[in-house]
Amino acid sequence: MLRSLVGSEMCIRDSFKYTIMKSIIAFELYKIFRRPRTYIAFGAIAALIVVIQFGLKIDGESYASFLMKDINDTLTVDGKVLNGYLICYILLQLLLVHVPLLVALIAADMISGEANLGTLRLLFSTPFTRTEWVLGKFIAASIYTIVLLIWLAFLALFVSMWVFGTDDLFLMKSNYVVLIQEKDVLWRYVGAFVFASFSLLTVTALGFLMSSIANNSIGPIVGTMSAIVFFTILSTLNIPLFSIIKPYLFTTHMNNWKEFFDIQVNDGNEAIAGSILNIAKIKNSLFVLSAHIILFVTAAVYITKKKDILS
Repeated sequence: MLRSLVGSEMCIRDSFKYTIMKSIIAFELYKIFRRPRTYIAFGAIAALIVVIQFGLKIDGESYASFLMKDINDTLTVDGKVLNGYLICYILLQLLLVHVPLLVALIAADMISGEANLGTLRLLFSTPFTRTEWVLGKFIAASIYTIVLLIWLAFLALFVSMWVFGTDDLFLMKSNYVVLIQEKDVLWRYVGAFVFASFSLLTVTALGFLMSSIANNSIGPIVGTMSAIVFFTILSTLNIPLFSIIKPYLFTTHMNNWKEFFDIQVNDGNEAIAGSILNIAKIKNSLFVLSAHIILFVTAAVYITKKKDILS
């Protein structure tokens, strides 16, 4: 009987905590999406994608000729090289480098913005704990990030497929070419976008950590962007001194969504449908990115719990 009562009490407590978190997340999402600047990122992504798609639609044949000029004498590709799948790949290469900066506009303002407005003390004086507020704010910021990525996926992939059609995906790598059959492409983009969500959530967590430190909005946004640029430079420099730390930098792993488009070949050098060349690299990158997310959010919770609210 006692065990049954204890179990019921735990269920009620868990249900109450779930209701609390749901209320906090809904409240924070309302605040995020009522700000006009929230839609800057959506507008910027849409404008860039539409401009690039329009340019390739008008003068795409020249681009395709330029892409194929070095291999036309040795390789013949049947079908339409410039199709929706290739357009999406081009767009992801261009945009996923810059989307983290757009994510930082919101994530880096979640706590510091409240401190700047003088409402942080009011929030923390409610019956909800600081940890609940911080986690609720992070989940809300993460939902915004995922929605932004879905918007990017819709425009870059599905609109490109509608405008340019689909065919086999032909990619030029540094010293080899990859040709993926049409029926073997779409799931790779699903995997690539899931991977990209981990990359962007790492940026969200970093911005959130910066936000927990400062008491104004500008500092964390600039700090997050500066950190991304700084670590990206370290990740790309081929200097032996930095080779030791590069595997542990989150920026080293953020662009590894491209691994979904490298495939294995058999002894006859024929592509193996449904394969990924280096799946271990993808798993390692997901582990490193997840570790950074947990580290950044844990640090943000700790700092906020210890923070003196003076205004």
